[in-house]
Amino acid sequence: MEQIQQFLPFILIFVVMYFFMIRPQMQKAKKEKKFAAELKKGDRVVTKSGLHGKVFDFSEKNNAVIIETGAGKLTYDKSAISLEMSQKLNAPATEKK
Repeated sequence: MEQIQQFLPFILIFVVMYFFMIRPQMQKAKKEKKFAAELKKGDRVVTKSGLHGKVFDFSEKNNAVIIETGAGKLTYDKSAISLEMSQKLNAPATEKK
């Protein structure tokens, strides 16, 4: 019993770290993966570097997206598209602040 009491603080620290750090990151990664898988032609997106454009086509061979911008067509990896910024871009005008 005494040995368990010695390790109890370490166990509690691990549980707290899991629920406040590890689990939210896993959920965020799952959302981003689902978002990238559900992209379709015509969706307005923003890349993590800040490029705004519209999905023109997909390159399944490279797991990439061809984005049409004012400057032309650019190819980006699907993971380079930002979930948060794309959702803000597509949000209705009443929700934007």
